[in-house]
Amino acid sequence: MRARPIIVLLLALAVGAGIVRADDVRRPDMQIADHTFFDPTRKNQPEESYRFGMEYRIEAGYVQHWQRTRELSYPDMYLHGARIGATFTFKLPIHFGLQTGLLYTVAYGRNKQHWRSVDAPSVQEEYITHRVVEHNLTVPLRVYYTIPLWRELNLFFFGGPQLHIGLAQNDYMQKHLSETAEQWLVNKGIATEPYDRMSDELLRANIQIGVGGGLEWDRYRLQAGYDFGLNNMVRQKTIEGRYMSEWGWFVSFSYRIH
Repeated sequence: MRARPIIVLLLALAVGAGIVRADDVRRPDMQIADHTFFDPTRKNQPEESYRFGMEYRIEAGYVQHWQRTRELSYPDMYLHGARIGATFTFKLPIHFGLQTGLLYTVAYGRNKQHWRSVDAPSVQEEYITHRVVEHNLTVPLRVYYTIPLWRELNLFFFGGPQLHIGLAQNDYMQKHLSETAEQWLVNKGIATEPYDRMSDELLRANIQIGVGGGLEWDRYRLQAGYDFGLNNMVRQKTIEGRYMSEWGWFVSFSYRIH
C-alpha cells in the first residue's frame, strides 16, 4: 500500500514534464537582438546620389548686354534680347559638374551719340541715332556645385568663362549732322551710314568670365548670372583710345531631357 503514493507522485511528475515540453514546442524561438541597433557611435551614411554621368538640357531666357565704351568710340548702349540653346553637363562626384553647350542670342539696343558742332554758325544739334541688332553664339564652360536642400529641391552655384562668337552686329543709324560735322567724322574713319560692325571693325571673339546660381527642382532649373567682358573688341582703332567691351547678365529657365 505504501508503493501507491510513490507511483502516483511519479506519474504526476511525468505528466508535468510532458506539459512543459509541449509548451516549449509551441513557443516560438527568441530572435537574436542586433547589438549595433542602439550603438551611439554608429553613423548612418546617406547613399550618394550625385555620381558620374551626363545631363542634357534645353534652355531659354532673357539677356541684357552692356556695350561699354569711352571717348570718341561707340555710344554706351544696353541691348535687350532672348537666348535659346542646349547644354550638356558632365556630372562629377561630391555634387560638382562641368557644363558646356551652344546658345544663340539676338538682342536690340537704341541710343544717341552726340557730337560737338564743328561749324560755328550751325545751330542744329549734332548726333547720330544708333539702332543695333546683335546676333551671336555663346559657348559656356562652367563649373557647377549643387547643394541638396529638401527632397528634389537643390541650390546650385556656377562660375567660369564663356566665349561669345559674333555673327552680326548691324547698326541701322540715322544721322542728324551738318555737312561739316559729317565730313569731319568721315575723315576720322567713323561710319555715318548703316553697316555691320562685325564686317571689319569689331572682333568676333568676346571673352567673358561670369558667376551665377539658381534653384533646381526635379528636371527644372531657374538660374541667373552676370558676365564680365575681358577684351577690347575694337579691331581697327582709327581714333586713339577707341574701345568697346561687352558685359551682361541673364536669367533663364532650363529643362533636363536626359
